Amino acid sequence: MSQKESHLLLPVDSAWLALEHPQNPMTITVMLRVEGLTESRLLEFLRIYWLAWERFRFMPVRRAPGWWWEEDPVFSLHHHVQVVRGEFDHRALQDWVSARLNQPLPDYRPLWKFWLVPDAEGGAALLLRMHHCYADGLSLLGIFERLCPPSPQQAPVLYGAPEQADMGRWARAANAWLRELTASETPRADAAWGGDISGNGGTAARNALERATWKSLKLVNELSQFLVEPEDSDSSLKRSLLGRRQCRWSRPVPLERFRQIATTTGVTINDVLLSCVASAVRKRLVADHTDMDEAVLHAAVPVDIRSRLPEDVKPEPGSLGNYFGTVFVPLPVDGESSLERLFRIKHETRKLKKSWQPGLSWALTGSASLIPESLRQPVADLFYRKASAVVSNVPGTRDQRYLAGCRILEQMFWVPQAGDIGLGVSIVSYAGQVQFGVVADEAVMAHPESFLDDCLQELELFPC
Repeated sequence: MSQKESHLLLPVDSAWLALEHPQNPMTITVMLRVEGLTESRLLEFLRIYWLAWERFRFMPVRRAPGWWWEEDPVFSLHHHVQVVRGEFDHRALQDWVSARLNQPLPDYRPLWKFWLVPDAEGGAALLLRMHHCYADGLSLLGIFERLCPPSPQQAPVLYGAPEQADMGRWARAANAWLRELTASETPRADAAWGGDISGNGGTAARNALERATWKSLKLVNELSQFLVEPEDSDSSLKRSLLGRRQCRWSRPVPLERFRQIATTTGVTINDVLLSCVASAVRKRLVADHTDMDEAVLHAAVPVDIRSRLPEDVKPEPGSLGNYFGTVFVPLPVDGESSLERLFRIKHETRKLKKSWQPGLSWALTGSASLIPESLRQPVADLFYRKASAVVSNVPGTRDQRYLAGCRILEQMFWVPQAGDIGLGVSIVSYAGQVQFGVVADEAVMAHPESFLDDCLQELELFPC
């Protein structure tokens, strides 16, 4: 394997470079509230543990016919860490984080940066912004789980990974996976099953043909259902973006509250969370005088597909990359009551549970960097015109963790919104508590804190 090939971006990573535009950069944001974290502790932590992943020393560079990882020849950790002084209260910190979301990362360095606000009210704030081409949210979550042990006296044990991408192996495995998805090999006759071998072979061939036909029909049906799914209704959530974004996050809510509601109503915790978002969206549409009887609105929900990939394509534990597909969940914004919305969401999520939609969307998204630019926008529109919001659910650890020996009090993630989607909702669980976060373009939502209030208010309407 050549040096060039080892640093070639996989299509599922370079896709996020191909799909972004200035009004909506594909950048993941992570905020941790870390008790007592200082600049010296942070720098030592990053130097020893964070930079053990070689990819963080590389930057994506466009060279025909694709994108390549190129090591920063003047890499310095100090280029990627900034300490901000000031006793920020809650509101000032939210405004400051929003300003960082609108600050572009320099494209002549690796596309990630940490900011530390050591004197923020309620504990030091550590902010990370990183381009989506480096990793998806679950990859980043896995890194922090490895680097942040459950005890202040415990040091990380397993961490780091070399940067390599064997495109030949990846392409062969992907082709084999697609062949297996749409057809089946004729199994050989086995005398161990008894009877006439040739007779068994004929039966096996017929069974294989039936399985291949069924898989092909299912694939066509999945694509057809996605293509005929109606686009979202015109609303204030579908306006042209201004490129100025604000983010907010809610107070922590005990996870047990969501568990009680799920147990009482016979749904999952994820159904309850998504129902809270649906309620907040409904209030937004009602305030805009939308015809609720005709309203159609979908949420693009990222789904981890690592377990569905063939062994040759599955990423190694602790490695970086993008391995998620997207399902487009219809939100019952026309539902009058909380229970109606909750049970309709349960129906939709069950229907999508065995869908091939995540794998298909992952494959089609990965093709974005491989097709001509003139065709790229229609492919993006095929997906992102189907949704008005992105809703991500980030499951954190059940116990508290420590970064550089300092206790993590809260953690929050914000994911980017591809295409012309201007609203992103993040739901993060950590150490027995749940927080909602929102990032919104100013054209879509001028005061996102009211959206968070509506999400939490929905909890009061459910039976305990």
